[in-house]
Amino acid sequence: MKIKCLLLCFALTGTLFAQKKVLDHKDYDIWNTIQNRTISADGSYVLYQVEKGEKDNNLKIKSSSGSLVFEHERSERGTFTYDGKYALFSVKPWKDSIVELKRKKTKKDKMPKDSLGIYNLNTKSLTKIANVKSYKMPEKWSSHIAYLLEDIKPEKKATDSSETKDEKPKDDKTKKPKKVEKDNGYHLVVRALATGKQDTIKFVKDYTFAERGKSLAYTTTGKDNDSDGGVYVLNFENNQTTELHTAKKAKYYQLSFSETGDNLGFVVDADTTKVQVRPNELYVWRKGQNQAVKHLDASSAPLGYRVSSDGSLYFSKDESKFYFGLATPPVVKDTTLIDEEIVNVEVWTYDEPTLYTVQELQVENDKKKSYYTLLDLESNNITQLATTEYPDIEIGNEGNANLALVNTNAPYEINQQWDGGTARDYTVVDVKTGATKVIARDFIGGMRLSPQAKYAYGYHMRDSTWVAVNLSNSKYMELTKGRKFYNELHDSPSNPWSYGVAGWAKDDAGIILYDRYDLWLFNPDTGKRERLTNGRPSKTVYRYLELDSEERFLPDEGQWILSQFNENTKASGFASLNLKNGNLKTLISGPYAYSRLEKARLSDDVIYSKESFEKYPEIQYSDLSFKSEKKLTNTNPQQSQYNWGTAELINWISLDGIELTGMLIKPENFDPNKKYPMIVNFYERSSDRLNRHQTPNPGRSTINYSFYASRGYVIFNPDVQYRDGYPGESAYNCVIPGVTSLIEKGFIDKDNIGVQGHSWGGYQIAYLVTETDIFKAAEAGAPVPNMISAYGGIRWWTGLSRQFQYEHTQSRIGGTPWEYPQRYIENSPIFNIDKINTPVLIMHNDADGHVPWYQGIEFFMALRRLQKPAWFLNYNEEPHWPLKMQNRKDFNIRMQQYFDYYLKGAPMPVWMKRGVPAIEKGINQGYELLDKN
Repeated sequence: MKIKCLLLCFALTGTLFAQKKVLDHKDYDIWNTIQNRTISADGSYVLYQVEKGEKDNNLKIKSSSGSLVFEHERSERGTFTYDGKYALFSVKPWKDSIVELKRKKTKKDKMPKDSLGIYNLNTKSLTKIANVKSYKMPEKWSSHIAYLLEDIKPEKKATDSSETKDEKPKDDKTKKPKKVEKDNGYHLVVRALATGKQDTIKFVKDYTFAERGKSLAYTTTGKDNDSDGGVYVLNFENNQTTELHTAKKAKYYQLSFSETGDNLGFVVDADTTKVQVRPNELYVWRKGQNQAVKHLDASSAPLGYRVSSDGSLYFSKDESKFYFGLATPPVVKDTTLIDEEIVNVEVWTYDEPTLYTVQELQVENDKKKSYYTLLDLESNNITQLATTEYPDIEIGNEGNANLALVNTNAPYEINQQWDGGTARDYTVVDVKTGATKVIARDFIGGMRLSPQAKYAYGYHMRDSTWVAVNLSNSKYMELTKGRKFYNELHDSPSNPWSYGVAGWAKDDAGIILYDRYDLWLFNPDTGKRERLTNGRPSKTVYRYLELDSEERFLPDEGQWILSQFNENTKASGFASLNLKNGNLKTLISGPYAYSRLEKARLSDDVIYSKESFEKYPEIQYSDLSFKSEKKLTNTNPQQSQYNWGTAELINWISLDGIELTGMLIKPENFDPNKKYPMIVNFYERSSDRLNRHQTPNPGRSTINYSFYASRGYVIFNPDVQYRDGYPGESAYNCVIPGVTSLIEKGFIDKDNIGVQGHSWGGYQIAYLVTETDIFKAAEAGAPVPNMISAYGGIRWWTGLSRQFQYEHTQSRIGGTPWEYPQRYIENSPIFNIDKINTPVLIMHNDADGHVPWYQGIEFFMALRRLQKPAWFLNYNEEPHWPLKMQNRKDFNIRMQQYFDYYLKGAPMPVWMKRGVPAIEKGINQGYELLDKN
């Protein structure tokens, strides 16, 4: 009897399991994602928003116990006030209503506006304010907020039917009322959170709170057409408003408070003419002054410079120094010329430092470029720190230091075209005298100042070495010379990157650097080192987690919280390092990806995410002991209704004799006695992402593992290790043995294996199908079939030459086409297209700023010339991958239909049979399946 019951239970279980749904494209819209989570100051509440597919966001607040405190539909950008007593968020119009209004061609100014939500966590009450354009709140105090209102047109009053326009007196010369708009400004409402009391300031253009001081600064164009505009400061402690500057039709820029609110800087353009070189003036107000004081204008600025209206302003931490920007005069146009008289020609020269295409993209930035200059608020002396010769700058010790670090890449800029990375010269500037001292030349990798500005430090890529320079005596110390503090897995013909820096010990006493696994404390003067963790024997990677956003030094007492990750098992977690005895202790760990640890400001409560391939990264709540872990969210309960998948690591040996690792994704109902179709998807190394969850969504460029596993596919993602000069052969030597090792296990249908990848992955696939027929179908996104023509191309998003990529970075050729012509030919699929017997689907878009679009065309045209099965997808005006949701969905439907046809024997869709004729573009998609008969 018991046996019969057990058999019945197994049968029922099998029936229930078999009834699980298979993911389809329509299911993308029911999947939720968590965004913008944060914890309140005392850790009592957690705020986050949930987005379902393309629908409206749903904002939620939960208590530390996990109970739902508040939720509001179509809301986003939620945040707690500094004291944690209120939550503020934006309420958006319903997306469906916006779509319908757009369908009706509704004008932009008639569209519904955002609202501001204010939720009182003590009283559990909600206040909503309609038509809010923007809002701000203080960073480090909480009594007030301020927001700008969109213009709300009053309803027209009913008029007597006997009135006509003709009856209006003809001599009525009443001025039109001042209109709320971009040029005039918007109405600013200042609200006291505790009482709800509000004050309105009319026609405000800009506003800002002091970080700590209870003050608000704003600029206005005047309360009406006859009033002057000006800059004002409202002090909340005495409710007094101070007029700092007024002028008719003046323009104000870069309002900037000191931290306490006792000082305010801004730039004024009071000239009402249309002169092209604007006579900007620099003003500073200090508490106690009746008005702001002008410190610099067009006549007193250094020769060849002018006050910039675009350069940001800021005060030093101790508020004794004020930094502002000086700009060079603009290039003045001849405004008398008409279009027929203007010559539009690009002149490119071989020896100009910056390639013309880069210059073109930087035009707007160059127009706004400024050079940091110091105003000493005690002596009123002005010292220019950054210049056209040394334009880039770092101000030390939160602006308090007497030294600044400036740098330039000008002598080496042209080399960037083929080297990729740019060397720089570094110079220290005395902020009082302007005296300079060069501390490093031809330095690749970048230098920075230590927190107290006692040292300059950086990683020199050419030497693969961390260095520190004592700025008091210019002593240059190579801290890691001869030691492996650089990427041990580096496999391209370039200088390896470092593993990074954790930070500095108190008062710049030491710098904490990472090697592959551990944290090391170095004395910046002597180079003496001390290992703080011991992860190398177990291949466990430890990294410091900053829990205080204002932290300048790593704590010198108590414990550090570290992340940990095991390279062998891919398990992760958190650990503590006791600074007193050096004890390293695992706090929580497991076969998951733990990430995004955030601590409450006033308590040890933390939130973080915990995920695996099968588990969504839910919000977890605990304290820094991690002894009690609480899951606060259950984001996608519907997942249990769907056939999902599992992820595991597999190992094999490459044809070069290297032991490799990869991810294998199997369907949830996997049966080792069955034969499964398989899709191989890879890029470079991905196995560290074993425990990452993949929410079903229409990806931009690659298959969604959850989606395809649910539909009965096995997915294989192999790691690739490259040999300089032979990237295509390296991919073959790593990937193909991995595929054959899986075939040998018996559950892969060797006759139904596909391969898919994008960009660098697309190139490797184009190469592989010239070398093997093991794949029945391939999809290659944005591939490079011709390394010779691609070498001479431009990366249009940045304007950079593509040469450096082939000589030194990802393409890994190691030199120019005239140095290694055979390498370029051997690694270019175009020269072996005739050997391809695998059908190929290509996706390459005409606005691609990474890989030239003509590369995809070259690939397709060669296949077409040979009449080999090939399809080409071009999403018009889309970049390296489709961004518009309708295009992403389309790409995923076509890719799924393509692989189902070849790997599952599904019917062919119409678009594969006859394409989509140009006359039908945007009308008929051709998704319909043909009758197999």
